Formats: sequence, C-alpha cells, structure tokens
Amino acid sequence: VQLQASGGGAVQTGGSLSLHCAASGRTFRGYTVGWFRQAPGKEREFVAAIRWSPGNIYYSDSVKGRFTITRDNAKNTLYLQVNSLKPEDTAVYSCAACSTCILSSLQKAQQYQYWGQGTLVTVFQ
Repeated sequence: VQLQASGGGAVQTGGSLSLHCAASGRTFRGYTVGWFRQAPGKEREFVAAIRWSPGNIYYSDSVKGRFTITRDNAKNTLYLQVNSLKPEDTAVYSCAACSTCILSSLQKAQQYQYWGQGTLVTVFQ
C-alpha cells in the first residue's frame, strides 16, 4: 500500500484544516489506518486510528474533541479534520496503515507497516 498525505498548511490558533491520505496499490480493506505526528525535536506521537471492522475509533487525549478521523473505503482515502488548533499541534502529520495491528498497541508506530510521507501543519499565534 502506498500512502500520500496532503492538506497541511499554516493557520492561526483556533483554525482548522482537513488532512487527506490517499492509498494506492491496494485498498484499505482489512487495514487499521491512523495518523501520527512528529514535532521538531520530539518523538513521533499517535494522534488517531480507525479500525476496519467494526470501525472503532481511537484518539490521543491531546486531540480528543478537536480532531475527527474518518475513512472513505470506496475512495480509499483517510481523513483527519483538525479543529481548534493550538501551537502545540504544529508537527508533520503522517498517515499509516496496519494489517496486523493488535488492539492494545494501536498507538504504537511500530505496529504500522505502511507510511505516507507526511504533511506539515504549522499553527501560529
């Protein structure tokens, strides 16, 4: 599976963006897909994930209530709507896919076999 993330940009605090992740090569069918982010000088951080079946959704505490992850299986696309952005949300956001993710380890980047190149989100005051 090849993943291509897009939609990043520079926004003011409180602003919104819609991130997209398009898959090619294979469909998303059967995969858990998610978003991670990495800020300068920091480790990669889990943001959100959505399982194929039964479609459970998981968020990190830092984005819960502000970010929304969805997937369109027909379009083979993953989305992340990011609202109420804060400067600490500034990071490169990457999408990832996993065919054998263990539920208890969805937040671990090592579980994901396929990664997109990332899209930069910058939030300024």
